[in-house]
Amino acid sequence: MRLSAVEAAKKFIQTDFPDCLGAILSGSVTIGKDTSTSDLDIVVFKKSVDAYRESLVKYDWMIEVFVYDFESYKPFFESDIKRARATLPRMLAEGMMIKHHPDLEEIVQYAKDTMLAGPPIWDEKTIEFHQYFLSDLIDDFIGSEHVNESICIATTLLEKLHEFILRTNHHWVGSSKWMYREMEHFNPDVTKKMFQAFHNYFQTGEKEGIINVVELALKPFGGKRFEGFKIGK
Repeated sequence: MRLSAVEAAKKFIQTDFPDCLGAILSGSVTIGKDTSTSDLDIVVFKKSVDAYRESLVKYDWMIEVFVYDFESYKPFFESDIKRARATLPRMLAEGMMIKHHPDLEEIVQYAKDTMLAGPPIWDEKTIEFHQYFLSDLIDDFIGSEHVNESICIATTLLEKLHEFILRTNHHWVGSSKWMYREMEHFNPDVTKKMFQAFHNYFQTGEKEGIINVVELALKPFGGKRFEGFKIGK
């Protein structure tokens, strides 16, 4: 029987990073959403190191290790905030500390405060920009008569719609499975309606549900936008 996630993470730190200053186990295994293919995401802080990431297998676990010192993590942290995709801040804020250090505890608290504060707010021009391109996508989707092209448009719509809803509500966005998780964290009811619409489309080809959820998202900002939009003029 393989070690538990926590036991494996602690053993990994003891054997591979015995001199590290602190470490955090993060990811699905710490929030109760792990599956049979989940790996261990471990953030390690050393005294002085250029930031790097490494993938390996130990103790029958796939391990993703992210290594920083107390300065080299900052550009990655700030980049995540800027793009509103809080990968590292969330790992630090929601992870389990498996090796303590006073400076790491301060960083974790800063990450928690950052998560609560939310990403930078979109200004009016940024909203208008995304409103226009979301409008363009939904018009392409409505007019598309090619099944495979429609599928491609729908997958792009899902990503852009989740981004528009979350950013206009001052909420973090995600990628892959984290698109759903961030939406669910924001508003379970909205999320249920949105994903049901896409589920229905991929099951039956019925577009109306997706059209409705997009129009509902755009409504507070005046609906679809085309006439008068300009860039660089």
